[in-house]
Parts: sequence; structure tokens; C-alpha cells
Amino acid sequence: MLRGRNTAHDRRRTQGTVRVLAFACGWLSAEASTVLSRASGRIDFPIPAYLIEHPKGRVLFDAGMHPGLRTSPRKRLGQWADLFRISYRAGDDIAGQLRRLDLDPAAIEVVASSHLHFTHAGGLEFLPNARIVVQRREWAAAHRDDLIERNNYIPADYDHGHLIQTVEGEHDFFGDGSVVSFPSFGHTPGHQSLKVQLASGQIVLTADACYFRETLDRLHLPRIVYDRSEMLSSLLRFRDLKRSGARIFYGHDAEFWKTIPKAPVPIC
Repeated sequence: MLRGRNTAHDRRRTQGTVRVLAFACGWLSAEASTVLSRASGRIDFPIPAYLIEHPKGRVLFDAGMHPGLRTSPRKRLGQWADLFRISYRAGDDIAGQLRRLDLDPAAIEVVASSHLHFTHAGGLEFLPNARIVVQRREWAAAHRDDLIERNNYIPADYDHGHLIQTVEGEHDFFGDGSVVSFPSFGHTPGHQSLKVQLASGQIVLTADACYFRETLDRLHLPRIVYDRSEMLSSLLRFRDLKRSGARIFYGHDAEFWKTIPKAPVPIC
């Protein structure tokens, strides 16, 4: 039987440390130049989501893709489906990933949404009791017809009647500085990333503000960007965080993905 609280998983969570568990909610393949300027050929990349466990509760960072992409990608994505090859097994969706940890998706109370693209918001439908924490700019853009078209939002991914908490600037989830979202605009109008303080030091979950290591090292932006200037500013902030000792978790870097533990093993 799936449970929310009062499991062995919860007892580990109450021992006073913050834990992060990483999931790959499927993989995509696309022309490399779509996601990395000056690149050629095709590139495969994971669709990550992260469960942050704090003694006071849980925060899910992003929700992956909708499982409907396995059978009807064009129905959900329209012509955008033609840009991708999708590798998405049954159980790879966020609900399936949580169930493998003996967690009921209905028990997830908070989702920190980096932004509302289909690769990050498609699983929200299966987290019915979650409060969605999103930057005010992102939520507003995702409900303007012109910006929905310009940014390729799919309202079916995020308009499910959830309780929405819109924030401006940094948001401290537990009031102790250990889990803090912050603006990383540019990829979309209101993109945000997440800083998490582990016992080993700070990690930064960049999501699509920094697709790959090369994005940060060489400032090679994706071909499709809402605001290049804002995205470059976000990348420079990541560089500052890296210089201060933070570990940068690139949004879709397959080589980097190989180096980190996957759930149920926590990131150290």
C-alpha cells in the first residue's frame, strides 16, 4: 500500500538533514543545435526531477513530462513533437518514480516549478494536492495568449486547479535558508532555479536556465530563448555561485547525469 507519511522513508527524513533524490522522467533526443548553439548532430538528454526532503516537509522540484507522450506525442505537443524522439518507459513519469519510493503522489504537498514547459510541468496533473510555487512572471506569461505561443507553453500541462503560490524573487521554503528558489530568467519570462544546502555543501538545480556544462563554460545558449540578455545574466550568477563553492546541477546534461546518484540513493 502506498503511503504519504509515517513510513521508513519518512523516519529517515526526520533525522535533521536535507536529502535530495534525483529522477529521470524519460529522455529526449533532438538536433543538438536546438539546445546548444554551434553544435551539430543529435543529442540525447534526460528529463530530471528532484525530491528534496527536509525535516519539516518535502519539496518536489519539477514534475517531468506527461505520460501521454508515450502514446500520443503529437496530440499533446502538436508540431513540436516532430523535433524530438521520445524515450519514456511506463513508470518513468513522476507518479511512477514516487511510487517506487513507496510515496503516494497525492501526498506531495509542494512543487517548486522551475517553469511551465512540457518537460517540467507535464506531470503536475498527477500531483493533485500539491501547492505549485512559481514565479509571478512565469504564471502570468503562461496565461497570455501571445506569450503562450511565443514560449510554446501547453496549458493542459499546468491548468489543473492546483493551489498556486506566485512569488517574486527568492523564496525560502522552510525559513532556514536550506531550500531557496531564486529567479533565473531568460529561458522563459519567469524561470527559477533552486539552491539546496546539503551537509556536503550547496547544490544549485539550474533546470533550463543552464542546459549543459558547456552552456555555462562557454555561454553557448540554446537556439530558442525568450530573452538572451536575461539568460546570460542568470548564467553569470551561476558562475558566481560556482566560484563560491556551490555544485552546479546542469538541467539536461547527459554526461553530468551519469555522475550523480539516482533515487533511491540520495545525492551526497
